[in-house]
Amino acid sequence: MFLLLLVLVALEAVLSADNAIALASISKGLEEPKLQQQALNIGLIIAFVLRIALILTATWVIQFWQFELLGALYLLWLVFQHFASEADSDGEHHGPRFASLWKAIPVIALTDLAFSLDSVTTAIAISDQTWLVLTGATIGIITLRFMAGLFIRWLDEFVHLEDAGYITVGFVGMRLLVKVINESLVPPQWLVVSSIALMFVWGFSKRTPEALETVESLAESAEVAVNLPDAEVAVPEAQAQKSEI
Repeated sequence: MFLLLLVLVALEAVLSADNAIALASISKGLEEPKLQQQALNIGLIIAFVLRIALILTATWVIQFWQFELLGALYLLWLVFQHFASEADSDGEHHGPRFASLWKAIPVIALTDLAFSLDSVTTAIAISDQTWLVLTGATIGIITLRFMAGLFIRWLDEFVHLEDAGYITVGFVGMRLLVKVINESLVPPQWLVVSSIALMFVWGFSKRTPEALETVESLAESAEVAVNLPDAEVAVPEAQAQKSEI
């Protein structure tokens, strides 16, 4: 039983990587860091309630392909909106911008719900014990909040990360769409996870100039700290030689 719970938590964590970067990108649509954190906190509380409702009604929801179609179209619309936005000087695109906190929160909650259509149905397929799936979802939403907080910082550090994240969102949207059209054509989960992993390798492949400067300054500081004891030793030696003269 414990092993099965670990599998569900690991599944939530893997499937939450692209979800986390999408939520982080949406939160970045607010200018103030404090508002970004508030949007994530409130949005994910609402998202958690929606996830619980989805799990409790999963056996009913999976009977209607229209839900998965709406989820797929919503995720693909997010991807289109991102890549249709104006590119910056580096040729990179950025997520939507929001004038207030309460405009970002519904988008965060709906985005997580769309992702949950894929992860919850997968979890239900692994275990028919509702309490176990609920426990996995609870741990998963906590993991998602932690990961989204990290991605908010990393989006400022890596050039391709946001584009890579939205491409993986497109993978999930296309998977849901193919599932609606013909479930036998749905690619295996390992292939989707492998594709997501490759995209994130590309996403973390290049730092922004500002991040590079920070890394270089930290390296220089570390080098000075390493060489500092030698300098301290040299000073007493010079003083000793002077005193002998």
